[in-house]
Amino acid sequence: MKTAIAYTRVSTAQQGKSGLGLEAQQAALARFAEAEGYNLIQTFQEVETGKGSDALDRRPQLSAALKAARQHKAPIIVAKLDRLSRDVHFISGLMTHRTPFIVAELGADADPFILHLYAALAEKERAMISRRTKDALAAKKAQGVRLGGLNAKGIQNRDEARARAEELRPIFAELKGMSARARADELNKRGVPTPNGGQWHAATVLRVEGRLRGF
Repeated sequence: MKTAIAYTRVSTAQQGKSGLGLEAQQAALARFAEAEGYNLIQTFQEVETGKGSDALDRRPQLSAALKAARQHKAPIIVAKLDRLSRDVHFISGLMTHRTPFIVAELGADADPFILHLYAALAEKERAMISRRTKDALAAKKAQGVRLGGLNAKGIQNRDEARARAEELRPIFAELKGMSARARADELNKRGVPTPNGGQWHAATVLRVEGRLRGF
């Protein structure tokens, strides 16, 4: 049986403590290993952001996984490409270590070129979504639409609350599957205001999401 190193990562301490995300990744890696005939001899878990091309300096567990992979001459397997990073430059930097990376979601045959391609496409897609979101918000503002206020005192009736919630529904749909904290970070990065016009937090995301379900 082939040997491999498993690596899992979540972005927040809250996710790490709860096990949410890590457990799902471990389950996905176990299924992949069984299907492809790999023996996962070591598993490294990380609770750290994947942002930035210098993220390896802040991820000791990934560094340790690279060292173990070199020692055992084994690949590193992750559940999804974004568990390594969402930054194409970071992915490129990892490839210079000459350690094979396997992304379970993409299959065992995805070579470094494919990983680069998927990372570049994901980065481009996020930039386009961010631009579309900002353009849409600017257009609504130019039309005189008041952005925000789902929980503000200025709400006069349920119809107004529904209209403001519906403005956020497409954006929330795009971010489906991400943790509340990750969605809050992404919304802040895109410059999308909260219903009250402030910064997003995990609790804000969950509160608005609950209201959207209620509509």
